[in-house]
Amino acid sequence: MVSLYGRRLALVVSLLALGGCAQVSVVRSEVDKALGNPPAPKAAPAANADVRDGDLMPPATVVNTYLQYGRYADGERRLRQYLARYPGDRAAQGLLRQLTADPREALGAASRNYVVQQGDSYSTLASRYLGDASRFLILARYNGSDDPSALHVGDTVRLPTAPARAPAADTLVVRATADDLLATPAAATGNTAAAASPADAQHLQAESTALLRQGHKTDALARLDQALKLDPHLKPAGDQMLRDQLLSTYHERAVLLYRDQKLDQAIALWDHVLDIDPGYERAIIYRARAVELKQRLKQL
Repeated sequence: MVSLYGRRLALVVSLLALGGCAQVSVVRSEVDKALGNPPAPKAAPAANADVRDGDLMPPATVVNTYLQYGRYADGERRLRQYLARYPGDRAAQGLLRQLTADPREALGAASRNYVVQQGDSYSTLASRYLGDASRFLILARYNGSDDPSALHVGDTVRLPTAPARAPAADTLVVRATADDLLATPAAATGNTAAAASPADAQHLQAESTALLRQGHKTDALARLDQALKLDPHLKPAGDQMLRDQLLSTYHERAVLLYRDQKLDQAIALWDHVLDIDPGYERAIIYRARAVELKQRLKQL
């Protein structure tokens, strides 16, 4: 007769057979239950162990890796490393100034309360009320946020009422920040898509093409992102390079969501990728894995 310990061990083996980094934290509690162990305390997330300290990170990567999650000290360190090599980089200069400036001095002490609506982010609020989405970081710090990505419908934020001091010409930073480009389409667009027409998407696509020709690649990418959120089936119009970059960005974000076990969000993002490009192989493969994992977890 199989012992109780043997049955527990068999359960452990079957649970671990799910395999993969994305499943480990989900399965661990079930393993502990099977062996009768007390639940382990949550460990702090690793500080990007795959990125060596000496590696230079461009400003957009610093935003995506550190700043949007409130890891300001790490982000500042990375920006200073980058500026030591490229002291004239405007994006890095702008981000560093937003990190080190006094938010009240930069935006003014007078403010009003605003209740966060569907589709809002610090980037969209900065674009709407400060005139520049790139100032999302100073607005987040103005609100004492230690995680700019964690903004939820119903939250109350402070918006400055005094005219905000315009950034100097040499402080242009990333205009399409991570929470704009990487948001799940349903959350990012709210009800806008329902009211938009195909002409709106085509207009945004035309703006994107014009911006790219003028050398404003980041702004062009943001416009194309908006266009494809309105109409994922929009046909390419000389923007294939931008599309490829945008799809890669979507996919990378979906992989991060998958690893965090946010499977519904990851699947929705891969669905958006496949709406734009049905043959995007990486999205097809990873989406299938996410769906399979979701089904397995339901059976636990």
